[in-house]
Amino acid sequence: MTIGLIILAVLVAFCVVVALWVMGIYNGLVTLRNRFKNAFSQIDVQLKRRYDLIPNLVETAKGYLSHERETLEAVIAARNGAASAGQAAASDPGNPDAIKQLMGAETALTGAMSKFFALSEAYPDLKANQNMMQLTEELTSTENKIAFARQAYNDAVMTYNTKREVFPAVLISNAMGFREAQLFEITEEREREAVKVSF
Repeated sequence: MTIGLIILAVLVAFCVVVALWVMGIYNGLVTLRNRFKNAFSQIDVQLKRRYDLIPNLVETAKGYLSHERETLEAVIAARNGAASAGQAAASDPGNPDAIKQLMGAETALTGAMSKFFALSEAYPDLKANQNMMQLTEELTSTENKIAFARQAYNDAVMTYNTKREVFPAVLISNAMGFREAQLFEITEEREREAVKVSF
């Protein structure tokens, strides 16, 4: 073998090793990105369930809270805003702006629901309504499922973000379009307070 062939063989081997290394990093990032997108879809399922329960809850309360129309309309408006933001986030969970908009809409919905439940405390007949009790129990269960789904999503996002930021993956992650994913976190103190659902 001549020196030229040896150098060529070494260069080819080096290129193969580099290509395999880049493929490994790329495939790992794709896997982690798909994992956090799947985790977001679990949040989306629970949010849709919550959005479906809220109109039933408001409809049940309408007869009792007929002169509290402003509060009922605020709940429905907040629900519709959150549902719209949820659809945008579900279409691209990797878009940090969509996740931030969803977090803001969820904060507004939580505030409206807190006001609704605080107001409904003054109506004993409403509290005793069997349909209302069942809906609030389902809503409480859904809220717990949302919390677990958020935790799983945030864990998947943290793993993905860590992988894309550590050396040597950082050398290629940005160049290949792996942008930072947004955590689904509580941004306002009032949202940290649990929605009081007690009937």
